[in-house]
Amino acid sequence: MYLMMLETDGDRERFLRLHGAYEKKLYAVALRLLGDDSRAEDAVQQTWMRVIEHWERVSALPWEETEGYVVTIVKNAALDMVRAQRRITALPEDWDMPAPDPGETEYRRLVALVRTMPEGYRRVLELKFVEERTNREIARMLGMNESTVSTRVKRGRAMLAEVMEREGYRCG
Repeated sequence: MYLMMLETDGDRERFLRLHGAYEKKLYAVALRLLGDDSRAEDAVQQTWMRVIEHWERVSALPWEETEGYVVTIVKNAALDMVRAQRRITALPEDWDMPAPDPGETEYRRLVALVRTMPEGYRRVLELKFVEERTNREIARMLGMNESTVSTRVKRGRAMLAEVMEREGYRCG
């Protein structure tokens, strides 16, 4: 999925090199800070998304500086998760918003698909579309910039549409 977000073969090659070189280290750093395997994996996923979001800056760095840059990103992602957990109680895993009777199966499948998304996107989409919060409210709640929330909503929708198409839904 990450590679599709990059424009050139050279960018994709550099990203793969970065990923191969630092994936295990990023996971170890996140695990040390979070103490939980699945949350550490989420922090690493968020890190790679942030790397893609700031690809122009990352790709311009000399190779020897990239390690410090991506390690800082994973630390920040993990600390953001710790802060967000303190401020926000996530929706229970078994919570389902009432849906109209026709199409209830499709609704439940859609909720299940949203829950499989990376944490940073899942939580933003839940707040936006389930709790009907504004981008400003979401930014304040999660300690993010409003533009970051807007980007995550846009990219989250695109990722969800892609997954839905693979599941056989027609989007758009």
